[in-house]
Amino acid sequence: MTTKDAQRRSSGDTVQTVADAGASSAAAPQRIKALAGAVRPGARVRPEHARRHNRALVLQALYRADGLSRADLAREVGLTRVTISDLVSDFIEEDLVIELGLRPDARPGKPATLLDINREGFAIVGLDLSNYSVFRGVVTDLDGSIVERAEVAVRDMTGEEAVGAVFTLLDDLVSRASAPIVGIGIGSPGIVDLDGTVVSAPNLGWTDVPLQQLVAERYELPTQVANDANMAAQGERSFGGASTDMMLVRIGRGVGSGVVVGGHLVYGSSFAAGEIGHVVVGTDGGDECACGKAGCLETWLASPRLEAAAKADETAREATLREAGERLGISLAPVVAALNLGEVVLAGPHNLLAGPLLEGTSETLRSRTMAELHGDLTLRMTALGRDIVVLGAVVMVLTGQLGVS
Repeated sequence: MTTKDAQRRSSGDTVQTVADAGASSAAAPQRIKALAGAVRPGARVRPEHARRHNRALVLQALYRADGLSRADLAREVGLTRVTISDLVSDFIEEDLVIELGLRPDARPGKPATLLDINREGFAIVGLDLSNYSVFRGVVTDLDGSIVERAEVAVRDMTGEEAVGAVFTLLDDLVSRASAPIVGIGIGSPGIVDLDGTVVSAPNLGWTDVPLQQLVAERYELPTQVANDANMAAQGERSFGGASTDMMLVRIGRGVGSGVVVGGHLVYGSSFAAGEIGHVVVGTDGGDECACGKAGCLETWLASPRLEAAAKADETAREATLREAGERLGISLAPVVAALNLGEVVLAGPHNLLAGPLLEGTSETLRSRTMAELHGDLTLRMTALGRDIVVLGAVVMVLTGQLGVS
């Protein structure tokens, strides 16, 4: 997959900080054989799924390359040329793979035709429901290049009205897609189970809303719904060049995170892994939180508090942002140490996070972890800006329907 590699620095036994590299930016035909639904952790490929597994291997190899011949594919994925030829014929018939022409350096008498995924021939719809005032959505090609954008205002919307706003946004985006749609991916705030049911999203007034089922039935398209921070982590892994052991912290109206270990998302026993916003930070009190406790991480770090600080004089602004960063560092240090993470990425308002707050987080992490074990940790801003969740939605659709990432 084409990645927007984030800048990194290496500085011995110090936590590295890197500022944001640039903040931002029709139903599928039945002939496409979808490879999988939501991928559950620990799932194994059974013998009866061997062909589907082989399809995924070939598509993944093509997706990550700039053009491969049938012989290249056989060597790359370890399948016989007969099997490769059979699979490629199916893909071409489905319009999922295209022939690019002969290899420029082909030897006389042995021409090799290069193949590629039909990257612009299909579309994916991605939604981000995490903003308190608007739902945002995009249409992309298979490379994640955004070709259409749309949004709907949702300030103060909850319950069924908020579900209706999701449908309004999808109606608009689906009608704009100029290529067959492979699937729909939706990042929702709150706790979302593996079946795409929003177990709890207090800000939207949702409890046990089967959003994935509702959308799939309405649009007759493969649909995947997941927690927005988890989707953001997927987007950062695939499009932002993040490491295989990382944590993505999203800061907005609330605070949440997605945790990736060994290249796989961590869900937790109740699908709430990464829900760090309501962890009480320190023993010195703090503002009362909406959850009823005092001093939760959200009370120190949520955007409204940071935005209020930004309007103060320079000295007060810097002090408030640095203190917020210190509280974040206190929360992250045990997680970084327990999981031996290689990278922590912050996503949220760049003007609020990239200065004193990032510095305060870095200094606190450095002071609360062992340099010998965690000194090479990278702490940085995302390079994907506000598109991080919708790009994560694209990744989940690609993985679920085509087996590529």
